[in-house]
Amino acid sequence: MPSKAGCLGRSQAPPPQPPAHARLRPAGRMLRGHLNTDKDLALHPGSPPPDNKSPVKVSSEDPQAKAKPFTPKPPPPRPKLERALSLDEKGWRRRRFQTSQEDLAAQNGASPSRGSLQEGVPGPPAHTCSPPRLSSSLQEIPTSRRAPGRARGSPSSLGNSASLDLLYREGASAGSTPRLASGLPSCPLPALDWNFASNSLRTANKVDADHADYKLHLQTRLFRAHSSLGPGQPPSPLACDHCSLHSAKSSFSLLAPVRAKDVRSRSYLEGSLLASGALMGAEELARYFPDRSVGLFVATWNMQGQKELPPNLDELLLPAEADYAQDLYVVGVQEGCSDRREWETRLQETLGPHYVMLHSAAHGALYMSVLLRRDLIWFCSEVESSTVTTRIVSQIKTKGALGVGFTFFGTSFLFITSHFTSGDGKVSERLLDYSKTIQGLALPKNVPDTCPYRSDSADVTTRFDGVFWFGDFNFRLSGARVAVEAILKQDLGVSVPALLQLDQLTREMKKGSIFKGFQEPDIHFLPSYKFDIGKDSYDTTSKQRTPSYTDRVMYRSRHRDDICPIKYSSCPGIKTSDHRPVYGLFRVKVRPGRDNIPLAAGKFDRELYLIGIKRRISKEIQRQRALKTQHSSTVCTVS
Repeated sequence: MPSKAGCLGRSQAPPPQPPAHARLRPAGRMLRGHLNTDKDLALHPGSPPPDNKSPVKVSSEDPQAKAKPFTPKPPPPRPKLERALSLDEKGWRRRRFQTSQEDLAAQNGASPSRGSLQEGVPGPPAHTCSPPRLSSSLQEIPTSRRAPGRARGSPSSLGNSASLDLLYREGASAGSTPRLASGLPSCPLPALDWNFASNSLRTANKVDADHADYKLHLQTRLFRAHSSLGPGQPPSPLACDHCSLHSAKSSFSLLAPVRAKDVRSRSYLEGSLLASGALMGAEELARYFPDRSVGLFVATWNMQGQKELPPNLDELLLPAEADYAQDLYVVGVQEGCSDRREWETRLQETLGPHYVMLHSAAHGALYMSVLLRRDLIWFCSEVESSTVTTRIVSQIKTKGALGVGFTFFGTSFLFITSHFTSGDGKVSERLLDYSKTIQGLALPKNVPDTCPYRSDSADVTTRFDGVFWFGDFNFRLSGARVAVEAILKQDLGVSVPALLQLDQLTREMKKGSIFKGFQEPDIHFLPSYKFDIGKDSYDTTSKQRTPSYTDRVMYRSRHRDDICPIKYSSCPGIKTSDHRPVYGLFRVKVRPGRDNIPLAAGKFDRELYLIGIKRRISKEIQRQRALKTQHSSTVCTVS
């Protein structure tokens, strides 16, 4: 098909008139009228004069089309998108072209120029401004023709003036030779209804909701916004799409944000209690413990040197009476098993990945393990230990004491596990063991004393804020075996107070000859010694030892009411030894401290931690396999 520009340039004959049924549908609308090629074009400066022989014809369509709004037919659901050619490749390469019927209209002889009605339609502002849409037939307009002005309100000139003027400005800015004049009169659009624009106009710059990638993109955004705290949790402000410098403040995080001005105004006064941002200061303590108290678990167990360990330690470390696990676990063992590493691994395996082994020490058959919540290891000082041997003759250190001390925030702790001399009538020897221990433990060493003016060089228990002394003290019940068995047959609430009246340790503490300044929680359990291994019966051998409260937990506080006992009991389900484990749950007040202490810097037994985690995983896999095998081996019969 020959080009219109070529035909008009020769001016041999006027172009054929387009049929009257031709319609323009820019951006989903239908307009009546045509743009005649000769006098409808503006004369560009410097071009030859127009040919006067060319007739000037103005299309006169139905005048009601200019003012009467109507709703056009909606476009097809998925029209074929065709990109129009541009006058200037540099200026129009970045433009988007709206879906239209350009090629079909051009073949039918419609006006070659089409403007966007979106520029003149009154309505709410769009989010993005899209340029006018033009058909490829604009390149066919000759540069030597100029149209004088058309009648105002002509539908075909409404979009032409704005479109051609914009084309001229774009071409001039791009550096190309302008082909169209900018002097065409522009007429305002007639008043239109809000619902006049079709769906293609309203959603020209939006994502197609029917598109396959739209729903996937929407699901991805919603998942990312809610994935920071897991399913079912409120969305975190840190997961929003709008990032800013203020988005670091989250109300859903347990960790308070650190302000930049607080970091700039940090204090370098070592040991100052008023220092802002101090690691051991009041601000940090209130962040983790608003009530300034921690949960402490203390347990003692005489294992009788048995190699066999209980299959499960949940009853000991995680008793059913406690709804929550404690912050600090300290376990002392007397006559421990030969494989100390295996025992520590079992402790780590039972408590799981939330706890780490802060320190472990041994003195012969005496073991002590200190496990702490892993997020609290930064607030501990270096852990120091000391030992005392009370039986010099023995080659195997089964009797003696093991002490472990450290500072947590501003509160110093001392944990002592002891194994005193055994025997029913050797009370004086046990009192001597106590005196040797308080004088022989050389603690603290490098960690400074939190209250030196109240410390005594002859008593290690006076140098710490909180002291817990536990172990097999071997104090017995002074009554005969027959009398004790008669008391045990009574109700528990009656038998326990009657048995404590026969207890040697309770009697000596009242005298003040042992455990000065110490207290013991109220006892509401049966004697922990001596049982037949694997049974709930007391000694049935020929020795007929008297049941006794040999395993005890004592505590002492430098400040009054800093230690509050919560639970004090034994574990009757652990029967691998002739002793039952005894444990105590405490709430201990913690005070802010100074940053002048030697910090542990987050040190813990990493190798033991990894072994415990691997064991938990392997046991869980074995449990699942056993359940699967059990379900697959079940045979169902129908009668």
